[in-house]
Amino acid sequence: MLRRLPPLLALLFAAPAFAQEEDDDVPSSLDGVGRITVQAGWRVTSNETFYEGWYAREANSGLSRAKRTAGGPFGVATFAYSLSDLLELGIDLFATGSRLYVTDPGAEGVGPFERRIDTLAYGAMLGLRFQTVLPEVGPYGLVPFLGLSTGPTLISSKRQDEEVREKTTQAWAGVLGTTWRLSPRWGLTAEYRFMFLRGPVGPESAKLGSFNMGGNWLSLGVTYTFPPEPSRGLPGSGL
Repeated sequence: MLRRLPPLLALLFAAPAFAQEEDDDVPSSLDGVGRITVQAGWRVTSNETFYEGWYAREANSGLSRAKRTAGGPFGVATFAYSLSDLLELGIDLFATGSRLYVTDPGAEGVGPFERRIDTLAYGAMLGLRFQTVLPEVGPYGLVPFLGLSTGPTLISSKRQDEEVREKTTQAWAGVLGTTWRLSPRWGLTAEYRFMFLRGPVGPESAKLGSFNMGGNWLSLGVTYTFPPEPSRGLPGSGL
């Protein structure tokens, strides 16, 4: 037993040294750090305005209401670069879809039926976010952030047995989240977005109103960070 003690003590004393070497690879500053974040989540969206408008139409008066849906899945891929310790510029590529249902009065002799409306939106958003590092939280620190994003979005709807209607619009989003760094390069990201995004329903001549694809977007994902490029100094300066 005593013969095994020196190697164990050596290992215990060496562990902090190894940990310190690995910690040295973690940037204490975010300046110049790049990242790729891929997330998936669920969008919680209220379409009460659309539903109320639909059943308030004279032709739909007295119809029993179809089942309601309040959201759908989405995915986001972010490519970003930190301009400074506190400010980051990024591009979000996102896509989301869902299905709405309404009761249609139907043609004469057919009677009311449930009509499906498939919705889809995808686009790119340019965003600025404010961030900081809390090095004492978690194994390699915590990066909380707050930001604002906007960008062009193609949003479409297709009522059952009708053609697709598409529209390009401007989406806006407020972003709040955090990245828990599990290693010098990898981290887990949790994010909340409040999105403003609406699209038209049915033929333009029918004036059926618009549906909501914004609301509360909740997501989880992974982040990979790229260390800042080392400073090379000026040629011939010796720096």
